[in-house]
Amino acid sequence: MTSPPAASARLRITHTDDGDALIRFDFGSGPASPLRIPCPALGASGLCETWHGGEITESAETCGAAWAHGEHYALVAISVEEVGGDVEHAAELAYERLLTCVRPSAHPFLLRIWNYFGAINDGDGDGERYRRFCVGRARGVDGMFNDPPPAATAIGGDIDPDGAACVQVIALCARAPAIALENPRQTPAWRYPREFGPVSPGFSRGALLDADTDRPRLLASGTASIVGHVSQHVGNVAAQLRESLANLDSLLAEGEKKCGRAFPLVNCETLRVYLRHSDDLVLAQAVIRDSGIPAEQVLYLRGDVCRRELDVEIEGVFVAA
Repeated sequence: MTSPPAASARLRITHTDDGDALIRFDFGSGPASPLRIPCPALGASGLCETWHGGEITESAETCGAAWAHGEHYALVAISVEEVGGDVEHAAELAYERLLTCVRPSAHPFLLRIWNYFGAINDGDGDGERYRRFCVGRARGVDGMFNDPPPAATAIGGDIDPDGAACVQVIALCARAPAIALENPRQTPAWRYPREFGPVSPGFSRGALLDADTDRPRLLASGTASIVGHVSQHVGNVAAQLRESLANLDSLLAEGEKKCGRAFPLVNCETLRVYLRHSDDLVLAQAVIRDSGIPAEQVLYLRGDVCRRELDVEIEGVFVAA
């Protein structure tokens, strides 16, 4: 008896603004929107990033929130204004609202989250805004959130001098859970020691989606130059980026162990490279070019890494061979 054929892919990412989109990310300046990322594109890259999830059955954008529902996947985006610069309370409210939308829905599982807010490294010690964000997020989530936590990225975006400071949370949700991945080269973020703040960052290193289909996808979280829990190559952005790619290779190998399918770098569907300093663009492009990742799939963005001593972070989506 032959096995039934695997289901077709349920998700795909393009760099064109075509067709119905579950998520259509915009970058940089423009009208305020829950899906406008405050990280301007660098260089000649005018790429957009469009996530398709089949037919969209419902979508809306109103009052600092946006959502779209498809058959297997859903999007929920929440933007909460910081009152008096209180990023901790804004993060708590954002995650409370996110879970209020997601848990009772037909897509109750959080797979992948993007977090953006300004001045991420301002403040000292436990007063740093990123650490305060982590405290607020931990207060706003439920027990299911950390069992295991979703893949995620947290980046400091450019501050709009004419707009209100806000915490922006964008989530990919699904009817079924993903397979959470950890990188053996790195300490799980949720097990970081106390020196990194009163609350450990709540995310997994990656997520494996659609392992039962003919096109599984691996979603890599924000990945930086960290081995164990220690930052590497401080002051050398090229070495940081190469270390980040080594971490990415290790994560892709973990995905292969989980589903028996390889995730080669050449099968990158999209890659974001966040650079603290715009002047590092040419250097970063050279390192990525040497990696074998197709140049046309890469977006270079100006954004601040959550560790102040690091200058570059990457994230991406890879399709099984």
